[in-house]
Amino acid sequence: MDEKLQTQIEPHTQAVIPESIPTTAPKPHKTVEILRKSVEYLDVVSAGKKLDPDDKNHIIKHTLENFDDYFNKGFLQYRKSVAEAEDIAAIEWTGQGSIIEDIMGRKFIDCLGGFGVYNMGIRHPKIIAAVKAQLERMPLSSQELLDPLRGFLAELLGELAPGDLQECFFISNGTDAVEGALKLARLYTKKTGFISTTGGFHGKSMGSLSVMGRAVYRKPFHPLLPDIFFVDYGDIKDMERELRKLHDLGEDIAAIILEPVQGEAGAVVPPEGYLRRLRQLCDEYGILLILDEVQTGMGRTGRVFACEHEGVTPDIICLGKALGGGVMPLSAFMSTPKIWKVLEDNPFLHSSTFGGNPLACAAGIAAINVMLEEELPKQAAEKGAYLMKRLRSLHALYPEILKEVRGKGLLIGLEFSDRFIGYRVAAGLFKRGVLVAGTLLSARTIRIEPALNISYELLDNMLDKLNDTLKQVEKETKDKPAKPAP
Repeated sequence: MDEKLQTQIEPHTQAVIPESIPTTAPKPHKTVEILRKSVEYLDVVSAGKKLDPDDKNHIIKHTLENFDDYFNKGFLQYRKSVAEAEDIAAIEWTGQGSIIEDIMGRKFIDCLGGFGVYNMGIRHPKIIAAVKAQLERMPLSSQELLDPLRGFLAELLGELAPGDLQECFFISNGTDAVEGALKLARLYTKKTGFISTTGGFHGKSMGSLSVMGRAVYRKPFHPLLPDIFFVDYGDIKDMERELRKLHDLGEDIAAIILEPVQGEAGAVVPPEGYLRRLRQLCDEYGILLILDEVQTGMGRTGRVFACEHEGVTPDIICLGKALGGGVMPLSAFMSTPKIWKVLEDNPFLHSSTFGGNPLACAAGIAAINVMLEEELPKQAAEKGAYLMKRLRSLHALYPEILKEVRGKGLLIGLEFSDRFIGYRVAAGLFKRGVLVAGTLLSARTIRIEPALNISYELLDNMLDKLNDTLKQVEKETKDKPAKPAP
């Protein structure tokens, strides 16, 4: 046999692999360079040396180059506050509580909260301590032995959740929680259809994207799941009409899915009684109610779960973001023992390699402890009421640019006259040391979503800087010459 065609026979697969097939391994000189850079980057991670100005500039330079060449260059220009301020070199470095510090030492009041991740603040000491302790013992699961922390966290959530929501499944992010909820609803009802709402945001994997209420994220990936129907959020009459029509047409609907308060649509709060009537309609038509509390859960709106404001218990609930205490990625979907029974015969119909790992569960246990011990839902309700009163005063002062203030608890949206005003306000706050951002579904809306334990002193500081920013933007808008008529 020609030496070039010598083969290696795998003992188990008997696959024939010619040695002449090119390898995908890096070239030797590349391997040396990769190893050198990995040592350099590990030194940065471990803060093995104090950073001097040259070190900082080196990190900034390489971060921008690496995002541009290897990650996602579009992200460099996406960030509303940073891009508009023409400061894309802002590199986050450390944070504590409600303060973020960039690599150059500039400090920012964090009123973004990682899109709802930092309900307990950045690096809460108790949560960090729990994760560190677990890391010393067992970082990930063996997959075969039972992990006690998964059971501990499941018990806490089962007792904390409203009604008879008791069974849960852990994963790592919100969209996976929604995927699990959709699968469970289909499995239990043996029906395929779902009703969602305009403006709803449930994630970007294919199932959750199918119930997304915004075309810009949906259309590039058509066709999505079939049998998905949409109604206007907060319009109970529209929901009643749709349910009646679908029933008359014989469409099989497994569940309605929506957020108790829409987050990415811009902190949109439905009318009083909306969730209660939804619960009644689901019971009347024999369909399930899925509430996506990925952003609203863990105290954000002034109750542990936003559905508690109306005393409503869904059939399935989705949790995430703050569930990991701002330290570990952690999400979950929960349901009742009656519904969960369909998974008992084959619990691997839905599984996850890293879901419910010991580090994440340690963070989740500590997060629940902190939430209850510090009464974070109560803090969110009181501070939210304080902020709304002050923000509505600013609305009265600047009605031409700040069109609406809305929200619940510390999930607050500021809607401006157009997206360009929103960009300028976000940039103005950034320049003044306040971090905010827009929402993914409403370009003209800026979210105020700080840690629930943020101090009133920092809130007042943020409000003063917002007033200064609005005053400047209003002046610039008035001074700007009007466009000539076409």
